[in-house]
Amino acid sequence: MDLSIVIPLLNEADSLPELTEWIEQVMQREKTTYEVIYIDDGSTDNSWAVIESLRERNSNVKGIKFQRNYGKSAALQVGFTAAQGDIVVTMDADLQDSPEEIPEMRTMILNGGYDLVSGWKKIRYDNTFTKNIPSKFFNAVTRKMSGIALHDFNCGLKAYRKNVVKSIEVYGEMHRYIPVLAKWSGYKKIGEKVVEHRKRKHGVSKFGWDRFINGFLDLLSITFVGRFSKRPMHFFGLWGSVCFLAGFFVSTYLIISKIVDSDFALTNRPGFYIALTLIMIGMQLFLAGYLGELIARNSSTRNHYLIETQTGL
Repeated sequence: MDLSIVIPLLNEADSLPELTEWIEQVMQREKTTYEVIYIDDGSTDNSWAVIESLRERNSNVKGIKFQRNYGKSAALQVGFTAAQGDIVVTMDADLQDSPEEIPEMRTMILNGGYDLVSGWKKIRYDNTFTKNIPSKFFNAVTRKMSGIALHDFNCGLKAYRKNVVKSIEVYGEMHRYIPVLAKWSGYKKIGEKVVEHRKRKHGVSKFGWDRFINGFLDLLSITFVGRFSKRPMHFFGLWGSVCFLAGFFVSTYLIISKIVDSDFALTNRPGFYIALTLIMIGMQLFLAGYLGELIARNSSTRNHYLIETQTGL
């Protein structure tokens, strides 16, 4: 199969027939074998009934239904597991992503050598204050922390080589940082394509202000795990050493001062308690590092590396 199109959705019954027909027109024009995998993330409208109806009319349509809302990351992970196409495309179900972009994104992977191509909604029709400005801020922070030169990490329209989606695990709210997950898994050929952003025709946005807080915390989490999951002592040991040595030098100074001046009130000095606190924090960080090393060394993935198979090797 040439292409798998993974589409998570929540209460998008009105958009699905038009989206399916649009995709079918593009795929027939391009003579591409494909499948559309709709993941119903606990919709409370008749989205699932619409998917079943579309499946009866089009054998390329498949559906997966969640009993309740688990979030976009869980829906994408299930879709990635089910995908069979050589190229996997993700897009939103609200008709704001255009299927017309898919052929060129697929070509960029097949002929351009990219592992992942992310859409960039350069011109947006969202509310400037609630989406555009915060989105630009978080994209800038993510670019800086990840080293990936993308303008729109959270664009739902992306294309991947099949082995990329089979090598990563999307959980929590990590769908915003799939390019970062791909990079930490060894896939560094990440490209970008300017895509059309269309005005929403049906329904309302499913994301609120909490996505900004959750997104920032997830970025910190993924950055830490990506860098230190197999060598936790490099992080905890470094800061444990800094804290312990700082406390040690302060306490040494106070002890010498007490020896030189017997009237020196050691326990009445704020530095005394600061030194003790720093020493205890340093020891705790060291302990956390040792425990992390024990867990990492006994993990089944401790020697998991990406190996690219080439003809003739």
